[in-house]
Amino acid sequence: MTLQDLIDREAIRDCIHRYCRGIDRADEAALRSSYWPDATDRHGAYQGPVEGFFDWVKAAWATGPRNIHHVGNILIEFRGDGRAAVETYWLALQRGTGPDGVVRQVMMSGRYCDLFEKRGEEWRVAERVVAYDWVDPQPAPEGTDAERFGPRQPVGGSYPDDPVYRIGRR
Repeated sequence: MTLQDLIDREAIRDCIHRYCRGIDRADEAALRSSYWPDATDRHGAYQGPVEGFFDWVKAAWATGPRNIHHVGNILIEFRGDGRAAVETYWLALQRGTGPDGVVRQVMMSGRYCDLFEKRGEEWRVAERVVAYDWVDPQPAPEGTDAERFGPRQPVGGSYPDDPVYRIGRR
């Protein structure tokens, strides 16, 4: 393994982490920075150009959901042509209001099966297929966030109000 391989692996991991921040914090810039503009995404009910995926996500963000994505195993296989096959295991906890007005909660787990491309010095997703390995619908908790979280403050939120966006800016 070369030093460049290590640098490229870290750049791919960073891209995956930006995706998680973007999707969980409703941070459109972070989300967009993880895909090439001409990328495709097959993501549950959505399949097509990434721009359509962004529209689908923004509609979900408008309902004020609570999301958290954890990533685990990341296997990166370089193809030798500025491309890499990347399998990333994920666990997502999601709660939100559906189009019918009902609040639902689900725990899901699966894998991002990605084709990454390096363009210039940057790695991003060119093609994503989300494989679902576990889906566990759960009863949504009762009460407000303030009641449930109590003294556990601050509660995570969306861009730009989440505490992560204030690190070092006091």
